[in-house]
Amino acid sequence: MASVFLDVYRRSLERPEDFWAEAAEDIDWFEKWDRVLDDSKPPFFRWFAGGRVNTCYNAVDRHVASGRGEQLALVWDSPVAATKATLTYRELQSEVAVLAGALRDLGVVLGDRVLVYMPNIPETAIAMLACARIGAVHSVVFGGFASSELAARIDDARPKVVLAASCGLEPNRVVEYKPLLDGAIEIAEHTPETCVVLQRPQCPARLELERDVDWMDLVAGASPAECVPLAATDPLYILYTSGTTGIPKGVVRDNGGHMVALHWSMKNVYGMAPGEVFWAASDVGWVVGHSYIVYAPLLYGCTSVMFEGKPVGTPDASAYWRVISEQRVRVLFTAPTAFRAIKRDDPTAQLKRGYDLSAFRTLFLAGERADPDTLEWAEDILGVPVIDHWWQTETGWPMAANCLGIESLPVKHGSPTRAVPGYDVVVLDEHGREVAPDETGAICVRLPLPPGTLPTLWNNDQGYVDTYLSRYPGFYETSDAGFCDEDGYLWIMSRTDDIINVAGHRLSTGGMEEVLASHPDVAECAVIGVADDLKGQVPLGLAVLKAGVDRKGEEIAGELVQLVRERIGPVASFKQAAVVKRLPKTRSGKVLRGTMRSIADSQEYRVPPTIDDPLVLDEIKEALQGLGYAS
Repeated sequence: MASVFLDVYRRSLERPEDFWAEAAEDIDWFEKWDRVLDDSKPPFFRWFAGGRVNTCYNAVDRHVASGRGEQLALVWDSPVAATKATLTYRELQSEVAVLAGALRDLGVVLGDRVLVYMPNIPETAIAMLACARIGAVHSVVFGGFASSELAARIDDARPKVVLAASCGLEPNRVVEYKPLLDGAIEIAEHTPETCVVLQRPQCPARLELERDVDWMDLVAGASPAECVPLAATDPLYILYTSGTTGIPKGVVRDNGGHMVALHWSMKNVYGMAPGEVFWAASDVGWVVGHSYIVYAPLLYGCTSVMFEGKPVGTPDASAYWRVISEQRVRVLFTAPTAFRAIKRDDPTAQLKRGYDLSAFRTLFLAGERADPDTLEWAEDILGVPVIDHWWQTETGWPMAANCLGIESLPVKHGSPTRAVPGYDVVVLDEHGREVAPDETGAICVRLPLPPGTLPTLWNNDQGYVDTYLSRYPGFYETSDAGFCDEDGYLWIMSRTDDIINVAGHRLSTGGMEEVLASHPDVAECAVIGVADDLKGQVPLGLAVLKAGVDRKGEEIAGELVQLVRERIGPVASFKQAAVVKRLPKTRSGKVLRGTMRSIADSQEYRVPPTIDDPLVLDEIKEALQGLGYAS
């Protein structure tokens, strides 16, 4: 049977330059490119070389020029601040142009870096777009990062100016950003010339007279700046992601390829139409926030929702239903852990009653593996397609998805469906050979990567090669492990360091987590490989129970062990599990399996700067000690 999707996918691999040149026609260019793909210096491939363009113009100004200035561009909803606000495209253009002029008055010119240390508020998006407007390279750092981590990013990016908020808001506390920023500048080797501080009423900050400027005072005296034509290959932003050495890696995103890929993805991956409401329930400090709160929805002419809150606790597990209902959200993109939290607190979705979700069309999940149990629960309560898709900070947009705007393919729970057009995804063994269907290996992408992906790391070309391209020459190593089935569907089972070797058998912890998650009392879980003198490694399970479950943890742990033995078999050597109150996670919802593994093996570990609550590690250590580990 003919497949529209397969035809599009094959064309993207067989004629990539024609494919992406066609997609690039949807972007407004000051000057067209000389070459669609510059492959003269492999492995440093560049897209749309010679073209001149401006991301802010395409995300804001062109919509105003085309007569859509009164359409809502941004909707801000903050239950933690008890505030809502909206910006039309015309209002957004005005605010962005004035802040860009203010940055220009501070001496910021094309190529200068501006560090943005702010929470999920409209000014963060305005700051990013203002930098893009004048060709400054922004580097957004998640608000509330510790001073030492912030200092490392200051020293690597060497920003001329820092844009910061005085504080961020959590459900039960105010996080003061300014003391953290002051501490970072004190220990950093590089000193920014100016810090511009947005004073939030919940916690105004003290300003340093010689260095700090009040945001409102600065923009009050500024004149609007126009969009500056930039090379398509000029950097748009730096986004830092944790490195294995403890030194953050600065992922670079260019202007031209980034716009082309994100614009293409809104229609073809997410099935959106201009003017519709898109909500990425993430933080602007993460790649999801960069790509799908700010840039992609605005490039495509959608209305983007920015949410300052949590899926539960602001005030309860109805937060998402309220926003979808009030804003007429068509597509929601969030992390699986958000729906696990909602399921844990409201297992039968009673709180959804009374909200009008008739406009809601699709739920997309990414950021961590979406277990089938969570997918099925979401499908049951929502009655709409629930699409797991897979991508990374480095790629900037999806690598595997059910591309609803091309052709809706049959869903297989646990799989993000097929590789997205532009990505030649293969599964390799340790020798770099492609494995047979259903055989687990390292998931890689054949070079060149498509537009929108990282061309390199900031001031670290060798680090880019060493980290991503050296183990499998000619391929980008994703560091994810999994397999491709007979139908071409990808299955992302775990990170490659979460493949454990049990007495010579290579086993995926992700498969075991699927089994644990299927238990009716389990809300979320994690399986880690712990050191074993006899077998090298053995798996150990940790599970969080749903709200209202009052059975003994030891009883449920025994049932979990039996489930794994029944469904995977004795080869898994799964003999221990424990019930815990919560799992350690990053603020973006990823479970810190590596940290837990280090604790279990009594190894030294570094508390990740992205951890949501460091105190949970003490709870995990106590549980592991109860099982005979973490001595």
